[in-house]
Amino acid sequence: MSKTIRIAAALLLDPQGRTLLVRKRGTQAFMQPGGKIEADEQPVNALARELFEELGLAIEPQDAEFLGQFSAPAANEPGFVVQADLFKVHSAMPVEPAAEIEEVVWVSARKPLTLELAPLTRDLILPLYRQLTTTPV
Repeated sequence: MSKTIRIAAALLLDPQGRTLLVRKRGTQAFMQPGGKIEADEQPVNALARELFEELGLAIEPQDAEFLGQFSAPAANEPGFVVQADLFKVHSAMPVEPAAEIEEVVWVSARKPLTLELAPLTRDLILPLYRQLTTTPV
């Protein structure tokens, strides 16, 4: 049986409709910003804390829209599965890589990606992002 890492992740969208991907120091795969949920934390509060620690981005928990729970093999921990509570967050604020984040990149739903992506991002979140951004409101 594989071990589970519970995380809160953001489908972080800028005013142009692009989404932010991050790469942790010492790793290759890009993924959604976010991080592990502490034992006594609500997922949305973990997300707000992680976005602030990793990107200097302050969000109000009530501004994060819950999109669902997604699971995939962990990108950086072999034998583990990540279980992500995914939230959609809109922000026009600049972000700066901090803490363990080495690189950030804004990507568009309409452009093909050549980046190495974490399984959760590649297989579940980016397809959802493309679906959300190509569906008329």
